[in-house]
Amino acid sequence: MNKAAALQKLVQKRKSTNWPGYKNIGEYQGGIYECDFVSPYTKSAGNVNADVFVLLQDWSSDQRLSGPIDRDAKELGYTPKLPTNVKLAALLSEIFGISLTDVYGTNLFPFIKTGSLSNRIPRADLIKAANEFAIPQIEIVHPKLVICLGLNTFNSIREGCNPGQPRIKQLAEAIASPFEYKGTRIWCQAHTGMWGQRMREKHGGPNQVSIDWNNMNNDFQTQR
Repeated sequence: MNKAAALQKLVQKRKSTNWPGYKNIGEYQGGIYECDFVSPYTKSAGNVNADVFVLLQDWSSDQRLSGPIDRDAKELGYTPKLPTNVKLAALLSEIFGISLTDVYGTNLFPFIKTGSLSNRIPRADLIKAANEFAIPQIEIVHPKLVICLGLNTFNSIREGCNPGQPRIKQLAEAIASPFEYKGTRIWCQAHTGMWGQRMREKHGGPNQVSIDWNNMNNDFQTQR
């Protein structure tokens, strides 16, 4: 089975699955956000042959999707002006010399949580999503590098790939603990949202995020 066909099986699984306490993407605004990807983010980051795979935690929330229609999210699968996306694009360009269109990007959790964008998703649900949707995408795309944005995203993938692993509690430790999974190197980085960047640089120094990404790139170049 080729990559496109294998990914479409996951798309159909996502569309036909209903997890208690969550909604599906197609339930909002007459289905305008629905797409043929596991996450709409892949609309703009859909290189299935990419060496670099970017994994965010979750795509949106009930509150946001129930509000005014986001035309960028509808057309592009993401909102370019959000600080999370601005910083991510800048780091990909600065450190790797690539753009969002050069990578494969998706979300760990493919359903829509209640409340606002800042609402948390239980750890057990993140790990379940990692096993059912995110890790299968990693196996299909088979990149050389996966960049997990945020500690929860990294821990969920780490536990899904290696069941029984203890949860890493500190971001700095997670960033220093990349691991190998079926020929893919998996790294943690601070979430590219404003809060994640501020907290990393508060504890590590004013240039810590760039240092982290450069260290990751050096490792990536060595692996290549």
